[in-house]
Amino acid sequence: MGHLRTIERAAGLFDKIIIGVFVNTGKKAFLEPIERVSAIKAATAHLPNVTVLTQETKLTVTIAQELGATHLLRGIRSVKDYEYERDIAEMNRHLAPELETVFLLSEEKYSHISSSLLKEVWQFGGDISEYLPTAVYQSMMRKKDEQ
Repeated sequence: MGHLRTIERAAGLFDKIIIGVFVNTGKKAFLEPIERVSAIKAATAHLPNVTVLTQETKLTVTIAQELGATHLLRGIRSVKDYEYERDIAEMNRHLAPELETVFLLSEEKYSHISSSLLKEVWQFGGDISEYLPTAVYQSMMRKKDEQ
């Protein structure tokens, strides 16, 4: 829900939002990219200026340049996130100086939530449904049932 709320807030700030579902080499995603795209599209269907795409072989800045983007939007929950995201923003500035990174702070009620924390609670049977858009939660439940 933290991601969704950030997207909803950004949709009010920018004419067009493109959500990129990319590879994070530091994480193991539970859902496959196509499943994540489908769930995100369903969760953001109420936002007419939001689109979703996936790409697994190019840098985010390369895709942004190809799409003609002027900004990269990143959500931040904490100082720890800021330090990590600042480094990414600086590398992106090196790679694509014309792109400006914009940070949005998460809402307080979601600032303690991370995907890693949710996955761990969920794997051990905890209820995480209030922290996820319905479409994402349903996708995770279907995937779990398949295993």
